[in-house]
Amino acid sequence: MTALQLNAEFYRAMGEIADDETLMAKVVKYVKKLAAQKQADPTLMTKEEFFARIDEAKKGPSRRFASIEELDQYIKSL
Repeated sequence: MTALQLNAEFYRAMGEIADDETLMAKVVKYVKKLAAQKQADPTLMTKEEFFARIDEAKKGPSRRFASIEELDQYIKSL
């Protein structure tokens, strides 16, 4: 589902419960919880941030490993 489709689905569902104060309070509480999780998760990034990191990594030195064991040994040595 695209972001636009998800947005439309969200507002359709919200329209069904908009007149129920109790359900709306639950929605607001949950959305605030999700927003806090997103801010707290350092692994979340935009597409632009992701590709900027990829471009930056391409500038540095690279390594190749002949086998998975060699890679594993290198990772353990870090």
